[in-house]
Amino acid sequence: MTVETQLREGEVAVDMPAANDAGIVFIGRIRTPWKSREETPRQGNHDGPVCRLEIFEPWVPAIQGVDFYQHLEVIYWLHQSRRNIVLQSPKNDRSTRGTFSLRSPVRPNPIGTSIVKFVAIEGSSVLVRGLDCLDETPLIDLKPDRCEFSPLAAQSAGGAR
Repeated sequence: MTVETQLREGEVAVDMPAANDAGIVFIGRIRTPWKSREETPRQGNHDGPVCRLEIFEPWVPAIQGVDFYQHLEVIYWLHQSRRNIVLQSPKNDRSTRGTFSLRSPVRPNPIGTSIVKFVAIEGSSVLVRGLDCLDETPLIDLKPDRCEFSPLAAQSAGGAR
């Protein structure tokens, strides 16, 4: 794990408590063009490069039907993020704020989410546009952004598409 050790002015780090986790299972790996945090976009763009969600066995059958949706929610583990900073000073902002008031990848449980545009299914991979994470990021989950079972879709005519 690559974790920066320097703090910016105003930032505060704490000691991490002992792990008592829920047993997250990574269902795959995300392939993107970005090898470093500096070159990774701050937010994904639906016109951005095609990225690959490589699904591991035994989860491959679970991608059946995702091609019904135009947009998917990708949930991933920001495996190279520092986890112990409670006050942060964003790079281009001279203010200091609490971690929970920012979308920074630096958080106690570095879980990232992106709403992506579905492109295609290729074998055991789902191709999407709109990610903003490093190459080889562990994939936690993949789900439709909205579907016919969600309250928002039930209120609209036509549901998922």
